[in-house]
Amino acid sequence: MVAAAQLHRVAAAASREAGGVPVELLGDYLAIVVDAAATGRRLTAAELSACRDRGADAARAQVALRELVDLYLSATWRLWRLLPTSRSGGVRDLGEAVLRAADDAVASATDGYQQARRALVRHEITDRREFVDDLLSGRADVAGMVERAERHGLNLAGQHTVSVVVSRDPITDASPVIARLERALSTAQISALVASKEGRLVCVAADDTDRVTAALTRTVRSGAGTRIGIGRAYAGPAGVLRSYDEACNALEVAARLELPGPAARAADLLVYQVLGRDRAALVDLVRAVLEPLTRARDGAEPLLHTLDVYFASAAVAAEAARRLHLSVRAVTYRLARVRALTDHDADDPAQRYTLQTAVLGARLLDWPAEPLPDQT
Repeated sequence: MVAAAQLHRVAAAASREAGGVPVELLGDYLAIVVDAAATGRRLTAAELSACRDRGADAARAQVALRELVDLYLSATWRLWRLLPTSRSGGVRDLGEAVLRAADDAVASATDGYQQARRALVRHEITDRREFVDDLLSGRADVAGMVERAERHGLNLAGQHTVSVVVSRDPITDASPVIARLERALSTAQISALVASKEGRLVCVAADDTDRVTAALTRTVRSGAGTRIGIGRAYAGPAGVLRSYDEACNALEVAARLELPGPAARAADLLVYQVLGRDRAALVDLVRAVLEPLTRARDGAEPLLHTLDVYFASAAVAAEAARRLHLSVRAVTYRLARVRALTDHDADDPAQRYTLQTAVLGARLLDWPAEPLPDQT
């Protein structure tokens, strides 16, 4: 038999070789192998369950699976030198018994490790989602949020930028884009928290907006329906909520105005916030300037779209015609109809500003798809 002191030395040496993994993670493994080598038996259900528990302990202690396996294998080959070979069957049967015991023990420990790791990941995801929901609700206790934020690697005393990503397919915690973005932010050494919320991806990052935007646009695959809304940087829990509201508003404005590019920065859309802040005045402007377009044969939308493209083309009819896939004559005809119906000339500098502002207002109000509210 192998003495207890010898087993202790084997366990200590295996622990050192595995990088300092606690010897307690071996449990009774060495004694079990010694007995299996002497009798040729398989490990019992209770022994396999104990190995599974030690694997779960390793996962909860944040020991890497490679280190855990190294601990068991290192202990096994060190123990081999101490085992007697006098058993019937000789070295071959002894080796078979030891390797089979090691295989069963390591497989059970690995299974326990993976199960515990999956449970930890599920808990972490749930905790992260709940934290993000509370943070962005604006109703949670501030002191409690600061303490919880530290567990997620955020210092809410500093400035944070919130970005929101929408795509054609809803984003969940299991979406690959979340893991890709976490890796990209980690590589760029940006402290951030990434989670899903209501089918969108939310990123709370403690860094300047430019670096966060660059990481997002590199990682998030562009395509139909994919857009990134980016708020400005603010400090504190209230600042995170404000940045989140700005990011969501930037997404809405960009969609309404059909702005080009995947990223919509709140800092670049302040003029539209000014327009939308006085909704009553905006409704009055659209009603007074553009509502006469509804008397056109095909309604207001074709003429409104022509104005939109014409202004985006620097008031150059040929360029607008190219973008609209129309002839220049068709574009100038439509502009003439606008002038006749609204008494506003798109080529007159003073009147052009009023028309262009009214067109932007119509897009912000989603008019004429949505009727203008009655302001009596």
